[in-house]
Amino acid sequence: MSGLDRLAGVLRLRPWAPRPGSVRNERPDWAGTLARGRLPAEVPGLLASLYSLCGHAHRLCAQMALQAAERGEAPADAAAARTLQHETLCEHARRIGLDWPAALSPAAAGDATRSLQACPPLRSREADLRDARLWLQKHLLAMPAADWLRGWEASPAWWSDWSTAGHGWLPALVRDARAAADWPVAAAEPLHAHAGTVSLRQLAASLRGTPGFSRQPLWQDDCAETGCWTRLNDAARPLPATPWQRLGSRVAELVRLSLPDEPGRSGSGWLAFGALQVAPGEGLAWVEMARGLLVHHAALDGAGRVAAYQVLAPTEWNFHAEGAVAAALERLRPAHGAFAQRRIAALMAAYDPCVRFEVESQPMEEERAHA
Repeated sequence: MSGLDRLAGVLRLRPWAPRPGSVRNERPDWAGTLARGRLPAEVPGLLASLYSLCGHAHRLCAQMALQAAERGEAPADAAAARTLQHETLCEHARRIGLDWPAALSPAAAGDATRSLQACPPLRSREADLRDARLWLQKHLLAMPAADWLRGWEASPAWWSDWSTAGHGWLPALVRDARAAADWPVAAAEPLHAHAGTVSLRQLAASLRGTPGFSRQPLWQDDCAETGCWTRLNDAARPLPATPWQRLGSRVAELVRLSLPDEPGRSGSGWLAFGALQVAPGEGLAWVEMARGLLVHHAALDGAGRVAAYQVLAPTEWNFHAEGAVAAALERLRPAHGAFAQRRIAALMAAYDPCVRFEVESQPMEEERAHA
C-alpha cells in the first residue's frame, strides 16, 4: 500500500463474495485524532485540507458544527448557500467530465475534457449562472437547461428518451453505458436523518455513544444510502432502481444548480444544510454535498477546545459492508467475466466514493476452485 493510500484509505471490493466480505472500507478516521485538543477556529481549515476532494463542504460543515457547539445555531447564510451551490455544481461537472469517460466510455474522453476546459464555473468563482446554462446547452445537453429539467421532472422515461435522441458526447456516453449500468440494484433506505430535530438528535447520540459509528453507520438499525437522489427537496421522487438511473440523477442536479433560485427546486434553494446545538458545548451540522449527506459532530471541553470530533461522510453509508453496493457486488457472478467488470465500473461511477477503490480477484479464484 502506498503512503497516499495509508493516508486516504482504499475501498476493497470483492465481487461475488457474501456480505460483509464484498466491501472493505479502509478509510482511517483522522478527524477525531487531528481535531482533538485544538481551538475551534483551527479545525475547519484543517478538515478542508484533509478531505480536499470535497473541502468546501467539510469547511462549511465544520464551521457550523463548531459554531453551534460554542454559541448555538445561526440563521441560514445566503452567501454559504451560494458557495455550496457553486462548488457542488463544479464537483458534478468534474465527475461527469473526468470519471464517467474513464469508467464508462473512454472514447468520450477527448470531447469531455474539451467541455470541462470551457466550463465557466470551473474557470471562475464569479462566473454568471447564465454562462453556466449556455455551457450546459452547448456542451452537455444539446438543449436549454430549463427544458431538460422539465422533461426530467415530467416523465421517468426522460433519461432514456433524451440519451436515445440526443446529440453530443454526453448522450452518446449515456447510451453506451446503459448495457452495463441499467441493472437492478436494491436500494437501501434513503438517508433523511436531517429531516427534523428529533432524528438529528438521534444521530448525534449515535455518534457520541456508539464506538465506530462513523465507520459503519446504521440509521434506525438498518443500512441507508445517500446521494443526489436522496435530497430532502426530492423526497417524493422514487429512488432510482439502477446505477444508470442514478447517473441520471447526477446530471439532473447539475442542471438544477445552474438554474435561477426556486426554493425546493433549483439554484441556491436546492441543497439543504444547517446546524443544531445538541447540548451546551455540543454541535451537529449537515450539508447536502455532491456525493450525499455530510455530517460533522463536535464536542468542546470546559476550556473551549475540541474534546471529540466525528465526520460521517457519504462513502461510509453507501459502502457499508452490509449496504446497497455490497449487496449488488454479492449478486455478481464470475461467469459474467469482463461484463461484470463493466458493471462494477458503472456501479462505482453512480455511487462515487471519495477514495480510490480496488477490485480484488480472490473470490473469483476461490469459486473456480470449488466448481
